[in-house]
Amino acid sequence: MATVYVLNGPNLNLLGSRETAVYGATTLADIEKLCMDAGQRNGHSVVFRQSNHEGELVDWLQEANTKAAGVVINPGAYTHTSIALHDAIRAIGVPVIEVHLSNIFAREEFRHHSYVSPVARGVLCGFGPKGYELAIDGLANALKA
Repeated sequence: MATVYVLNGPNLNLLGSRETAVYGATTLADIEKLCMDAGQRNGHSVVFRQSNHEGELVDWLQEANTKAAGVVINPGAYTHTSIALHDAIRAIGVPVIEVHLSNIFAREEFRHHSYVSPVARGVLCGFGPKGYELAIDGLANALKA
């Protein structure tokens, strides 16, 4: 059984009450349950975390390099600003899947650029909470290959 890290960036702790027209009513706890179930279905344990702090996300990515088989990350707003996350993902040797609840390309222009996408194994956006499940399934398939 391999371990998969699921990392969540800033403001995702407010899911369920924050901009429900964009992000829906699903809470981060609901998404954690979805991820745990997807991990179990794929024979993997899941470490699920959220932080509003960029450096903590970098620390967890570096930790994942030795403690996880792969990472699913929703970097939140750091997607569009963080060269530090880009560099951390590039530096580690495990595959990373980028996921977003909303379609970032259908939103404001500044959200159309991702510093994470060029160093991610794959990207999912616009599928709501189901995107996390798809990311875990995709990562599990990549790990089998």
